[in-house]
Amino acid sequence: MINLTIAIPKTFKVTREQFEQLAGVNRDLRLERTATGELIVMPPTGSVTGNRNLDIEGQIWLWNRQTKLGVAFNSSTGFHLPNGSDRSPDAAWIRLERWEALTPEEREGFAPICPDLVVELRSTSDDLKSLREKMREYLENQARLGWLIDRKNRKVEIYRQGRDVEILDSPATLSGEDVLPGFVLDLTNVW
Repeated sequence: MINLTIAIPKTFKVTREQFEQLAGVNRDLRLERTATGELIVMPPTGSVTGNRNLDIEGQIWLWNRQTKLGVAFNSSTGFHLPNGSDRSPDAAWIRLERWEALTPEEREGFAPICPDLVVELRSTSDDLKSLREKMREYLENQARLGWLIDRKNRKVEIYRQGRDVEILDSPATLSGEDVLPGFVLDLTNVW
């Protein structure tokens, strides 16, 4: 197989069906689609960011395995949000009753649901403005809690429904609050 690099014009639009086909045959690419149909091709994360992201995913997964309150997802998972976009947070979690309300077919593809918790870990190539827009988009689509973890500046932006964004400097932990009751994310290995 030959690898090709392509440049995609900003005005290039894809339908949801076209996006699903592109994502299906390009599983090694990180693709997202905006609500207006713009295709976003993201580079893979670097090794350090990938390792830190796995730590975050693992903590959420372990808590969820013990509590059985929902379903946890890694950065390879795409969700079809109510506004029509297709997004892949770095880590996500959905309450069990919301997940079980989806049909088996809906669970197989890009599930038509916005996670209750979304986590974005800023890599060195990520634009902070774009990540903030993505976090606001999650809230607009009914995410209940969002964490934007900026390792470069050692800050965490916490997004909640109906509240201003809270910014923490170098926190050691983050609380799952009432969204993930009893969960505390240890950031020691993330920084």
